[in-house]
Amino acid sequence: MPSRRRARQRALQILFLWDARRQPVEDVINAYYDALYSEEKLERDEFVADLVRGTVEHVADVDAQITKHAEHWRMERMPAVDRNILRLSVYEMGYAGTPAAVAIDEALELARKFSNEESVQFVNGVLDAVHRELAAR
Repeated sequence: MPSRRRARQRALQILFLWDARRQPVEDVINAYYDALYSEEKLERDEFVADLVRGTVEHVADVDAQITKHAEHWRMERMPAVDRNILRLSVYEMGYAGTPAAVAIDEALELARKFSNEESVQFVNGVLDAVHRELAAR
């Protein structure tokens, strides 16, 4: 079983594919494993699949929370990587029971690895605002 950090990286990559293709989530998960790991068949990680399925299932509510706290940014104008990092983290905080500190820290690590320093600051600001709203409920 891969580390949770590696699982989140895979989940982000699958969400990125889903966002670009808008195919059924199971098709995207299968395409990810079939295309990227055709030579070395890796065991599928249920944590990855649960993160992706849950995020896609709740994408309308997750996107609404992000839009509410991403001042002056529409979802479609955000870089796709940042948009999907935010989706994954908001899903984890709001629906998967992941502690906010963990979800935010993991999101910032994803932004550092797959985006840029401006994105790290943007992701941090949006997630902090979402966390404060969730904590106030």
